[in-house]
Amino acid sequence: MDDELPQNSRSRSDGTTIRLADIAAQAGVSEATVSRVLNGKPSVSQSTRQAVLTALDLMGYERPQRLRQRSNGLIGLVTPELDNPIFPAFAQAIEKALTQHGYTPVLCTQLPGGAPEDEFTELLMDRGVSGIVFVSGLHADTTAKMDRYSRLIERGLPIVLLDGYSERVEAPFISPDDRAAARLAVQHLADLGHERIGLAVGPRRFVPVIRKIEGYRQAMSQLLGVTEVDGWISHSLFSVEGGQAAAAQLLARGCTGIVCASDLMALGAIRACRDRGLSVPGEVSVVGFDDSPLIAFTDPPLTTVRKPIGAMASAAVATLLEEINGVRAKHVELMFQPELVVRRSTGSGPLVKGTR
Repeated sequence: MDDELPQNSRSRSDGTTIRLADIAAQAGVSEATVSRVLNGKPSVSQSTRQAVLTALDLMGYERPQRLRQRSNGLIGLVTPELDNPIFPAFAQAIEKALTQHGYTPVLCTQLPGGAPEDEFTELLMDRGVSGIVFVSGLHADTTAKMDRYSRLIERGLPIVLLDGYSERVEAPFISPDDRAAARLAVQHLADLGHERIGLAVGPRRFVPVIRKIEGYRQAMSQLLGVTEVDGWISHSLFSVEGGQAAAAQLLARGCTGIVCASDLMALGAIRACRDRGLSVPGEVSVVGFDDSPLIAFTDPPLTTVRKPIGAMASAAVATLLEEINGVRAKHVELMFQPELVVRRSTGSGPLVKGTR
């Protein structure tokens, strides 16, 4: 059996040769199965066939002409700027799920000073999209008008909204459990012996921020008996610089543990510690949120609360496709559980060190 793809798809744009073994390893199937799929042979399940084709796409190989399918339609994907690595990760996961179902994603990225969300929405409507997925959009802002989404629903456009919630929008929402995320982080630091645990979060108008604060307050009260925590909550921007500014305030207030609302903020918090000659985790422990790509390779590797990106993306696409196929949209919020990932940015607090 020839261990290369058919002639019309043998070479990548960089001139390298594609081998069945590469595709088989990526798809998790045998080389024989890859060969059957690429040659259009029967006796291959649809899920296996799709896994092989997805492997081709992910590895940057061109599909043989006979295996190219017409798109079922366009789906809009509106995200914030891509500087924060969590948003490209979301976009990739959603685009992968859409492609597997035969839809073509149209990515619209909001940039500071660029086109606003409403302008992107009109652009997508003009393109005739079958639906739109909004990631961390205006639906997460409690001060924003929600009638923009109601108008889309009234026009019959299926929508799904990620990372935010509003009682005023009769649409499906997909969210991580931000309250549980804050509780996990505080529990981890409390178990390490920290008592003065601060929270570095974004602007207070955002739903994920409100929920993280609620979870933080609950955990501090239940685990440490601390009810007056307003001085240990610092608001800033969701960025490295924002995290640095927020952490500087918390360090000045004597916090030895800092829970951050994003991994980028956590990197800023570590910078703030080093600016003051404090070691992480020797003197201050820092916890992030998201588990963004490459965050495990920071110095030190970041302890963080992992946002379930894959599960959320799959649920968003499945929910949207149900709407497209005629299932009436429900005003429901699907909540996904986060996971604490312990690395080396957290260590023993003053209580534990003092008892040694």
